[in-house]
Amino acid sequence: MKKYIISVPALMIIIFSFFPVVIYGQQINKPVLRTGTYTGGLIFDGKVDDPCWHGVDSIPTLTMVEPDEGAKATFPTVVKIIASEKEIILGIVCYDSDPSKIVSFSKARDSYLRGEDYIKFVFDPYQDERTGYIFAVNPNGARYDALSERHGEDENENWDGIWDAKTYRGKFGWSVEIRIPIKTLTFKKGLNAWGFNIERRIQRLQETDRWSGARLDYRLGQTSVAGLITNLPHFNLGLGLRIKPSLVGGMSRSAGTTTKYNGKPSLDVIQRITPEVTGVLTLNTDFAETEVDTRRTNLTRFPLLFPEKRQFFLEGSDIYSFGLGTSRYLIPFHSRRIGLYQGHEVPLVAGGKVNGKVKNTNFGALVTHMGRLDTTLSPTNLGVIRVKQNIFKESTIGVISTMGDPEGRSGSAMAGIDFTYQTSHFKGDKNFKLGAWGLYNWREDLTHDRAAFGIAMDYPNDLWDIFASFRQIGSQFDPSLGFVPRKGVKMYSLSVDYMPRPEKIKFIRQFFFESYYSLVTDLNNQWESYTVFTAPFHFRMESGDRFEFNLKPAGEFLKEPFEISPGVIIPAGGYHWIRSRLELETASKRAVNGQATWWYGGFYEGWLDQIELQLNLRPFSWLIVELNYERNIARNLVNNPDNDFDQSLFGGRLQLNFTSDMQLSSYIQYDNMSKLLGTNNRFRWTFTPKGDLFIVYNHNLSHNIEDRVYDFQSNQLIVKLTYSFWM
Repeated sequence: MKKYIISVPALMIIIFSFFPVVIYGQQINKPVLRTGTYTGGLIFDGKVDDPCWHGVDSIPTLTMVEPDEGAKATFPTVVKIIASEKEIILGIVCYDSDPSKIVSFSKARDSYLRGEDYIKFVFDPYQDERTGYIFAVNPNGARYDALSERHGEDENENWDGIWDAKTYRGKFGWSVEIRIPIKTLTFKKGLNAWGFNIERRIQRLQETDRWSGARLDYRLGQTSVAGLITNLPHFNLGLGLRIKPSLVGGMSRSAGTTTKYNGKPSLDVIQRITPEVTGVLTLNTDFAETEVDTRRTNLTRFPLLFPEKRQFFLEGSDIYSFGLGTSRYLIPFHSRRIGLYQGHEVPLVAGGKVNGKVKNTNFGALVTHMGRLDTTLSPTNLGVIRVKQNIFKESTIGVISTMGDPEGRSGSAMAGIDFTYQTSHFKGDKNFKLGAWGLYNWREDLTHDRAAFGIAMDYPNDLWDIFASFRQIGSQFDPSLGFVPRKGVKMYSLSVDYMPRPEKIKFIRQFFFESYYSLVTDLNNQWESYTVFTAPFHFRMESGDRFEFNLKPAGEFLKEPFEISPGVIIPAGGYHWIRSRLELETASKRAVNGQATWWYGGFYEGWLDQIELQLNLRPFSWLIVELNYERNIARNLVNNPDNDFDQSLFGGRLQLNFTSDMQLSSYIQYDNMSKLLGTNNRFRWTFTPKGDLFIVYNHNLSHNIEDRVYDFQSNQLIVKLTYSFWM
């Protein structure tokens, strides 16, 4: 394949050719809901019938977003909000002509509610039209919360706030009462109005209704199109102090060793310095309640990205997001680098951070002290600072800097700047983004070419979704607290998706004609990878079922041999192939649903079949079973039968939901590469919104294929009790 030479100016011309030079916005009239004053008398049972709700202003109904944009909702939804100086309370009544057909399976905290009926709402307590707290509840009382990220395009669902909800079902449909202590949120002092939006999902009809911004181009998390709740009281934070002690005890044993017993206390102190600024101090931090990572197979030369799940790092994590178009390709600050090393937990002795906002300036700073890990790692200090300034109507400009190295390498630091122009009113009512960023890092073992930079354009809308970007990552760009899977490259990408909703084909809800093009070269413009992805057949039916067929020509130029599977070496050189995919997904509204995916075609001058199966069984609200299976079957790679391999990965989860506050989950994983069979059993009891009891038991076995037995490898029992005291 010939060299590709594409200059940055040329890419800029391509990007800007999609749109006119003049970008203009449009002022919209926001709907307003006046909150009532709560003085007491609420029986917290989800019925929304107490005297405190009488005479309160309400949203009488919502507007349909899907399937018929702008139409009247099939069923009315009434929303009321009352507030005191210490909490905000929502009362929502969801009318339904046939309550027996309501779709609701989950009960557990942070359940994946997208396949069920639910109520979901967002607060913008700064009225900055960029950030938001997201909450959702289904008819079973399962609670979900998240932080709005990337200006509302994504949600960080790992964030957990302190709040409660009660639901009630009747002949009218279902209703819910939600109590959110004001100390759960940060907000701009002195505001008597917040941004607010709410939507309802009626799953059996595949219908979404919303209060404000009821357009297919917008998402609920986009607070730029939210309405307003007014008449908010002067909130009283008291001392603004939250003390969260935890006590952890347990035992562990590895093969060939004796059982070890341990117990230790830990402490988090959260101080609301002002309503907008929060400081956090953590001592002897423990992450015992965090679920294990899901295993994944990897047929690439590059490491996989695993998400952060630890609550200390998740609080205020949206502030540290950086650069339009970085995403999986480059993360300047990835908090999983702190306290974890090659799968081993490193003691986090102490940490502190400050997050908040002053006027139009968002900022965050985090410092941690990592302890010693046997003889592998010495104690070290790590930190990050992020400042992001709101400019124009929805745009931002910011800087970021990290200090320290988890592996103890000296002289480590990184600094960068990013700018993102964003509007939700491009050409009147469309979303549009344009961004640029640059980074530079230092460390004594790095010599030259330590910079990275990029530009990106995004037009994320319902009919057309277009994205283009360019990234250049230096060969020595290696931030100690970042995630950079690929260095010394130039990366060009363009995706164009056309997604019409046919009116004449009644059984199809939407077509997806997708295309994606990417080219990766080294810094001398010699090609290294390319991908051409198309989806000539991809549609979602009115029932919610989905079918997809893809074609994917691709290529890799290996500058050195690559071990793709144990004992299977791909020699250096250029390789080209074409792969296809068939995928069928059944509607999640059904008690039994799932997805089947089959990738097949050429691969490194041989053949590769990739099969992924997922089955979800939800016969009762108290019982959920999830089964996952993945298999990679490679044959005759580089025309050599000795390079055949067969990789299998199995995962299964059994979850018992005793109540919406008490669950038992058992997760089992096995793969024939590591030959490890592992189980993670996790009991969680939220005995009060401020307190949790966790009991976690992990057991791992090693598969001895020759003797056809499973040998003990390790086990671990952890009990953690935590409670928050507010002052």
